Amino acid sequence: MALLWVSLTVSSVAAAVEAEDPLVEPVTVVVDRSLPERVVAEEIRAARRYATFWSSGKESLARTALSPDFMDRTLPDGRQQGIAGPIAASAIVHAAIPDIRCDIEQLIVARDRVVVHLNFSGHFTGEFKGLTGGGQSIHFIATDIYRIVDGRIAENWHLEDNLALLEQLGVLTH
Repeated sequence: MALLWVSLTVSSVAAAVEAEDPLVEPVTVVVDRSLPERVVAEEIRAARRYATFWSSGKESLARTALSPDFMDRTLPDGRQQGIAGPIAASAIVHAAIPDIRCDIEQLIVARDRVVVHLNFSGHFTGEFKGLTGGGQSIHFIATDIYRIVDGRIAENWHLEDNLALLEQLGVLTH
């Protein structure tokens, strides 16, 4: 059976999701039209909560977006598995880039998977690995694939442009 895809406007998707917190709005959304609207709304809500967590650092958003048995399938060296991993990583990022913003450029819903193309930006005004920021602009991208179970992210496969981030922070030079 072939999947039917449709590109939706942000306003029509936002109406189907919720307005409990000012969640990050995706720029572009593509959904599998064979899915029930309730399922699509739950999957979009989980992705929006997780992106908003990265922008705000609010642990409660991570805990509502992620399943209690969350698994990071591309776990970086040194990061703890489970919900504690992203919470600790967010604290490090927010210490370096207090005004970090995570935007969802594209969000694709297909069955129990959500793919998001994320755009991070802010200013390095904090500290990272012994370096103190001078206010320089930070911009890097990431792509995540979430497996959603019961409206929460159960698994995540992710790829970030860490080289760009570390160069902008001054940790690496070319």
